[in-house]
Amino acid sequence: MTPAAEARDKEQVRRMKRMKRTILRSALTLAIAALFGITITASLVSTPGAQAAAGTTSARTAASYTPAKTGELDCNGFSPAQKEVRASECTDIRGFEGVDNSNTWGGKFYDNGEYIGHDEPDTTFLSSAPGSGNDVSWNLTIGRDPAALPTDVSPGHDISHWFELSPAPWFSMALCDPNSYPQTPCTPESDSNAPTCTGSSCTTAQSGGGSTFMEMQLYPPGNPPFVDSASCDDTHWCAALTIDSLECTTGFATCNTTCEEPSNFGFIQKDGVPTGPPGPQNSDTATFTPNSETLLMNPGDRITIHMSDAPAPGGGKAFKVVLDDLTRHTSGSMQASAANGFQNTSIANCAGTPFNFQPEFSTAKPANVIPWAALQTNISTEFETGHWESCSTLSDALTPNPIDPADTGGAYNECEGPYENAGPPDSTSPETGDAMCYYAGDTHPGYDGPGTSTQPDLTTGCQDNFFQNGDLDFDGSPYWTEWPTGNQPTIYPSTFVEQFPTSSGRQYSKYFFQTDTALSESTCTATSLSGCTVPPQGPGGFYPYWTESHAFGSCALEFGNVSGRGPFLTDFGKDAQYGQDLFTTLGYPEFEGPVHNNTCDYR
Repeated sequence: MTPAAEARDKEQVRRMKRMKRTILRSALTLAIAALFGITITASLVSTPGAQAAAGTTSARTAASYTPAKTGELDCNGFSPAQKEVRASECTDIRGFEGVDNSNTWGGKFYDNGEYIGHDEPDTTFLSSAPGSGNDVSWNLTIGRDPAALPTDVSPGHDISHWFELSPAPWFSMALCDPNSYPQTPCTPESDSNAPTCTGSSCTTAQSGGGSTFMEMQLYPPGNPPFVDSASCDDTHWCAALTIDSLECTTGFATCNTTCEEPSNFGFIQKDGVPTGPPGPQNSDTATFTPNSETLLMNPGDRITIHMSDAPAPGGGKAFKVVLDDLTRHTSGSMQASAANGFQNTSIANCAGTPFNFQPEFSTAKPANVIPWAALQTNISTEFETGHWESCSTLSDALTPNPIDPADTGGAYNECEGPYENAGPPDSTSPETGDAMCYYAGDTHPGYDGPGTSTQPDLTTGCQDNFFQNGDLDFDGSPYWTEWPTGNQPTIYPSTFVEQFPTSSGRQYSKYFFQTDTALSESTCTATSLSGCTVPPQGPGGFYPYWTESHAFGSCALEFGNVSGRGPFLTDFGKDAQYGQDLFTTLGYPEFEGPVHNNTCDYR
């Protein structure tokens, strides 16, 4: 073994031990607090000037608040005072190259000292028309899976299903939250909230209005239960409104490590009533468990999604999603209102306040973006990816299940099989483990109390969502050529077919492609820009891309591995569409392609 490899191994062992100590310490602290009635006080943690590697902090006492033992005060799962209910697909946070504190360094963001990167290939739409930033409609056909079950034999040639490729395709909008980064007031539906500066030296006044990120997420079938994994059941798609805030100040100089990225969550419901408390302070298993009112959609259904501000119960307005299934003739909605239990979060002590979230901007101009998110976006469509690894066998049992202790079906941390073996051992990569991992056929007995169970998981695999949020060695299914090749399923799923979005009946005039995958590459640093690549440096050597189709009567987008089919498709050079690494411009590794004019009839 070379000295460099030995050093990496030692560092990996240190990271694993530190993580396990953190998890065990948090669990023990919560247990003791519950037993003896001790109040756990959430406090503001300041880290200016601290050495990143050491993670040195100093605390400033805030007003006392006792977090619940479980919740979503930190959707990344690293809160020292609270255990997350569900390992969620959070909004990716940018860092700043050269910032010397425990929150950000090397252009990457760290939550309680742990990197929390994701992989989010995105299409962002631009328009200067009033209302384009706060009132948008999407019209799409949902993808379908092959009839055969997924296989784990030959990477790049196996049968794949959507839950392996993307746990959450989503549609976004920026929302106002004065309690989120940069902790400034915001005026709903106003371009005055736009940041005028996004670097580490920006003043608070230049950083724009307080911003939170809404993702209207779709969840594929095949990998239930949702609270443990990614699916509502084995046969239907479902959807939810999620809102992620950031409890940090300008330049990430100060963050509250108890509630770094709090998340609100509400399924799209036929009656519009959340299944459980949406607010991060109060969310529980019911929040993430669908009920008889949860809107379910069949693969291949044609749906419309309308996102806008709407009158709210009790007065005022609040952001609302309305989803119509035109195939099944069913509808659902969710409104991010105080009346529905949505809350924003205090950076001082993590306490929640009932809150009507509203759209942040009037227009979708290029400058109207979330100042803390990795993606430079407001109105966009995206396929969260890079979370799944197919496995033949599992090892390193996690007992009890660290996400859902009620689930007695068996959870694991280590994957073995052709995909895992195609890449480097975890001990030589940034990955701490593969959890959460489950065997095919697992029905998760007891997941929602005695006597409960789910439909069986369709295949054996891991989600890379517990010890880190993503497949950081890029050896899973999403980084092989197992993506849709068209709008009919083969051994791979069919694509989504997304018509270009509209606002007040008018299409957006411009759009561009971007991805933050380089944030997850250990080879990508400010001094080694050659290590920032699309596709990322994994054994599959593939990265999915967007294709514009003219074959459906109007312009539409497909995502995956779609090319050919004559003059009706434009693939923008496949993964070359993501353009250049803007590390030297933005201070973190973000790939952005050129802005394209919408040549469709957008009137």
